[in-house]
Amino acid sequence: MSDTVLVTGAASGMGRALVQRLVGAGWRVLALDRAADALGALAGELGEQLVPVPVDVTDRAGVTAAVDRLVAGQRLTGVVNCAGIYPPTRLDDFTDETYRAVFDVNVLGTLVVTAAAVPHLRAAGGGAVVNFASVDAFAVSPGQLLYSASKAAVLSLTKSLAIELAPDRVVVNAVAPGWVDTPGNAATGRMAEAAAGIPLGRVADPDEVAVWVQRLLEPGYVTGETVVIAGGSAMR
Repeated sequence: MSDTVLVTGAASGMGRALVQRLVGAGWRVLALDRAADALGALAGELGEQLVPVPVDVTDRAGVTAAVDRLVAGQRLTGVVNCAGIYPPTRLDDFTDETYRAVFDVNVLGTLVVTAAAVPHLRAAGGGAVVNFASVDAFAVSPGQLLYSASKAAVLSLTKSLAIELAPDRVVVNAVAPGWVDTPGNAATGRMAEAAAGIPLGRVADPDEVAVWVQRLLEPGYVTGETVVIAGGSAMR
């Protein structure tokens, strides 16, 4: 029986690339996303190793019920909190609604999914949680007021959870990608401009990020850390 990994934001972009890599590596993947149709299409493409879970990561009761039901009889050893939204915001145009949407998905969603998964990670004897932060948590971008703050919060959560879950043999780390060649980023029309300012001269391929996530899903002696994957554009 292959181990199970839970991936949020699985239907598109970086989450989709990650799910494709993990299924190819033999994992059973619980793919969480609000986009039920896109999840269904992905399941049709990848086969029975992918289990579509159409649920909102901010719905604690719904997430917990789905995880409990679908993990029953399986070994859940990995969690990847990839779901995130990044609407542009500035001080002069942000709204209460946008604030809540960004922090609910990017921060609360990370907590909700991790809390639902931890009992199963404990039952498996330990495992790994990988959170998606961003280089904007270190070097903020103009027009990303709320997104940058939410990803800085994810960095802090990663450290706190690493300490809290260490006795359970659960490691918690994060990745902080820069520009990645996803449809969402391409839609901004800014990727060529961004690539010109990156020391390696290009944006990342989604699978280059997925490789690092896969490595961090193998529990070892690293916990509470964040791997920056940005082609040298955000050294720290």
